[in-house]
Amino acid sequence: MTSTGAAAVIATVFDAGSFRSWDSATVAVPADPSYRAALAAAAARSGADESVITGEGRVDGRRVAVVCSEFAFLGGSIGVAASDRIVRAVERATAERLPLLAVTASGGTRMQEGTLAFLRMAAITAAVTAHKAAGLSYLVHLRHPTTGGVFASWGSLGQITLAEPGALIGFLGPKVYAALHGEPFPSGVQTAENLHAHGLVDAVLPTGDLARVTSHVLSLLDPPQPGSPPAPVPSQGPVASDPPAWQAITATRRPGRPGVHDVLRLAAVDHVTLAGTGEGEASDGLLLALTRFGTQSCVLIGQDRRAQARTPLGPADLRIARRGMRLATELRLPLVTMIDTPGAALHPEAEEGGLAGEIARCLADLIALPVPTLSLLLGQGTGGAALALLPADRVLAAGNAWLSPLPPEGAAAILHGDPERAPEVAELQGVRAGDLHRAGAVDAVVLEHPDAAVEPGAFSRRIAAAVEYELHRLRQTDDARLTARVDRLRRLGLPS
Repeated sequence: MTSTGAAAVIATVFDAGSFRSWDSATVAVPADPSYRAALAAAAARSGADESVITGEGRVDGRRVAVVCSEFAFLGGSIGVAASDRIVRAVERATAERLPLLAVTASGGTRMQEGTLAFLRMAAITAAVTAHKAAGLSYLVHLRHPTTGGVFASWGSLGQITLAEPGALIGFLGPKVYAALHGEPFPSGVQTAENLHAHGLVDAVLPTGDLARVTSHVLSLLDPPQPGSPPAPVPSQGPVASDPPAWQAITATRRPGRPGVHDVLRLAAVDHVTLAGTGEGEASDGLLLALTRFGTQSCVLIGQDRRAQARTPLGPADLRIARRGMRLATELRLPLVTMIDTPGAALHPEAEEGGLAGEIARCLADLIALPVPTLSLLLGQGTGGAALALLPADRVLAAGNAWLSPLPPEGAAAILHGDPERAPEVAELQGVRAGDLHRAGAVDAVVLEHPDAAVEPGAFSRRIAAAVEYELHRLRQTDDARLTARVDRLRRLGLPS
């Protein structure tokens, strides 16, 4: 597999004729004559003056800054001059408030320049960190090959990370590994597809699709356009005519009840699904996506109860949720959580993986999140797995949704030694959406007519409309929001 040249990548990604280089000529002349000769040969071979090209262009009409590796120039290796070019480009993108696309293909640090080139990776990392701290987007496309210090610094800092099909991607290059260990690196590990399977990249994507996906992602980050506010969604007030608790619980367990994927498919305007923690874990039990409901974009974290029926929600799912919280903070988007879980995993691996700690950290991160937050009880709300995603500025619940410290059967076993008394216990515990609304734990109840399973499309559209309305309201609030969020938690359940 050969690496596509930087000029060809730029021509593929950017609108025709729109790219403008930010690069100036490299002025530093190395003292070593053999290195000077290698640089001259690399320039002649690649048609580039360095191992990176930087600049800006338009992707579907939108200004985007880019740092693109040129592998034909000394294997895309990064020396002092190349790193300075990258830092200047990142800082310019930050100053001009442009989204930044990094397209890598590199063996890492340039060995001819040794330790000083190696240390420059930290300078690039600092610039990228400042760019993200400014609320700007940073997308990465890892091309073949990306290894060493590039992968271990600016190649692994993307808010969204894509990888070229079949690309070699890894920290330690296979040639170095073989030289150090006297045997080849195990096959199939340092591949784009394997990294995707382990939640380290969000998608495997050919360069030909990069413009489309970049445009798609950036469109989801646009703020809402000025216009009329969305209409409020009719909701259930604090009435006494709730269905029996057990009837509601049974309804949420029906196979045909719409879940988070159905809401996205049937009612979201647009979405881009992300994968894994970005730190080596993947799971199907929790969905992470950039999503637009009506006019309102958000980061969505949604529990998939169908996937959890196969593999209960575990620590990795909660670490994916925490990635979503970080993403919302960096992109300055509201966070929406959708809760629908029969409960967290109850096995030794979950305990050893830090399940309780991850629930606590999810709670802490969500409570302190500096962006607007909205939680929705979509169906089942069992135990710590539900609590971890619940505290928010606004909390909604579907008409049949419920929340309980344990599955009702488990609570009945503790209280009466008889799981068959679950309907009685659920009624007394006040688990229903209406009960939670009257207690002040839920702000509004999105109606079901009478059961979401028999009206999946209409129900999903009501959910989407309710989310849009609440996000519009939350965007109008000020910095007192966090204080109000904490005060609400302190008052819950106490006498008014």
